[in-house]
Amino acid sequence: MSRLVKLSFLLGLAGLLAGCGFHLRQSVALPASMQRIHLTVNNGGDLQRSLARALRNAGITIEDASGPGIAELAVPVASFNTQTLSISGGARVTEYSVQYTVKFSVADANGQSLLPEQTVRMSRDYSYDATNAVGNDAQVEEIQRSLIDDMVQSILFRLQAAARHADAASAAGAAGTP
Repeated sequence: MSRLVKLSFLLGLAGLLAGCGFHLRQSVALPASMQRIHLTVNNGGDLQRSLARALRNAGITIEDASGPGIAELAVPVASFNTQTLSISGGARVTEYSVQYTVKFSVADANGQSLLPEQTVRMSRDYSYDATNAVGNDAQVEEIQRSLIDDMVQSILFRLQAAARHADAASAAGAAGTP
């Protein structure tokens, strides 16, 4: 009887997950002209490591230097900013917003602009507890890690969309030529 209940529960859970629209993320599909990329991130750091890891996981080769046949992903701006959202009656800050701004552009292996410079801004709000300063620093660090992960996904989705657009444009151009 116990096995039947467990099996029913697992089947029900699987049905719920399938019905809610949950799908595992697939790796990004980039065109052949972007299979080798030189990545330049101002100040490097966590964004560069996370972006390079995501590109490698998608089967992209990260090159140490730019050159012929190598696409260029340039990130001249990647910066965090903290803004006060609310102040208590005792003139103490109670809420902050952590903002992350990234500017990037992409040129394909032929040097043609695939994505002109784009600015992406993301933010997360959090409550500040003046009695727990250590916890607040850890909270800000976790928010920053989360924003970096989300930014990497946003950049990859934009690269994939640009690649689809370029493929569609070249297919339309080829179909229109006699």
